[in-house]
Amino acid sequence: MNNGSARQPDRITEGVLIILASVAAMAFADAVVKLVSADLTVWQIFVARALFAAPCLLALGALRGTDLRKVFNPRVLARSGLLVLTWLVFYASLPVLDLSVAAVAVYTNPIFTALLSALVLAERVSARQWAGVAVGFVGVTAILRPGTDAFTWVIVLPLLAAGLYSIAMVFTRAKCQDEDAINLALGLQGTFIVTGMVATAILIVVDVSSETRAAYPFLLGHWMPMGPREWGLMAFLGILSAAFFLGVARAYQIAPPHIIGTFDYAYLISAALWGFVLFSEEPDALTLTGMALITVAGLLVASRRQSA
Repeated sequence: MNNGSARQPDRITEGVLIILASVAAMAFADAVVKLVSADLTVWQIFVARALFAAPCLLALGALRGTDLRKVFNPRVLARSGLLVLTWLVFYASLPVLDLSVAAVAVYTNPIFTALLSALVLAERVSARQWAGVAVGFVGVTAILRPGTDAFTWVIVLPLLAAGLYSIAMVFTRAKCQDEDAINLALGLQGTFIVTGMVATAILIVVDVSSETRAAYPFLLGHWMPMGPREWGLMAFLGILSAAFFLGVARAYQIAPPHIIGTFDYAYLISAALWGFVLFSEEPDALTLTGMALITVAGLLVASRRQSA
C-alpha cells in the first residue's frame, strides 16, 4: 500500500527523538485538559485550542512554502477524522479516570499498531520485537489490573481510543507518507474546529434535559464564559498541540509504526509525573513495575536488525 511513489528510506533515530519530544508535550497538554474539564466542554476546548494552533501552522507553512491547498486531500481529511475521534473518546474518560490509568489504557495502542503493521503494511516484525510487544502488554496489564476498581466501564473509552489511534498511525504510514507534515497537522486542527462547532450546534438544537447535561457536563454542557485565564490556557494548548501533532505526524512518516508506536510509551512516564504534580496521583510499586516493563518493551521493539 502506497501512493504510487517510491517509499523513502526509514530514519528511525530521528523518528524516535521526535516522538519522545511529542509525547512529553502531549502528556502535559492532556493534564491541562483534565484540569479544565470541570469548567469547559470538550467542544469548547476543540475549537478554542485549534483557533490558536491553526494560525501557527499556517504561518509555518507559508514560511516553508508548503502547498496548503493539499490540506483538503481526502487522505489528509480521513486521517484527521480518525484522530479527532481518538481524542474525543480519550478526553471523555479524563473527568472520571485518573490520568495515569487513562494513559496506560490508551497506550495499548502499540500492540494494535504492531499487528496492523504486519497485516496491512506487510512490514516484517521480528521475534525480538514480538517479545517486546508481549512484555509491553504485561506491563500495561500490571498497571491496569483487570478485575480491580481501575477496570470500570469507562476504561473502554481509552481502549477504543487506542484502537483508533493505531489505525490512524498505520494509515499515516500507508497513505500519507508523502504528505507534508504541516498539512497533516493543519488538517487535524481544522477538523477539530469543524467538529466542535457542529457538535455545539447539534446540542443547541437537540432538546437535552438539564439532568442529562448535569450528568455529563464535559460532553453535553453549554459553553462556559472564558476569561483571560481560560483564553491564555487555550492559547498555550494551541501552540503546544500544533507542535506535538506536527511531531507525531512526522515521526510516523519517517519510521516504521511498530517502532514509533512503542516509543509512544514514554507518554506514560510524563502522564504519571503530571498526574502526581497536578492531581496528587501516586503510582504504587506495581504501577512502577509496569512502567519499567514498558520501557524494556520499547528497547526490544526498537532493536530491529537491519538487513544487508
